[in-house]
Amino acid sequence: MHTKLFATMSQARLEIFAWLTYNNARRRHSARPTSPMEFEQQHHRTANLSLAA
Repeated sequence: MHTKLFATMSQARLEIFAWLTYNNARRRHSARPTSPMEFEQQHHRTANLSLAA
């Protein structure tokens, strides 16, 4: 396992934010063709449509 140490807390926060942004907004999941954020947006659109019907 690779462990990375950070010089400052600010550096650690920036790295974590960058990873979360990539992971949730851009990275495609192996089990579906969309990112987690895209999947959630599609879910909300579908749920809103079924509530209106």
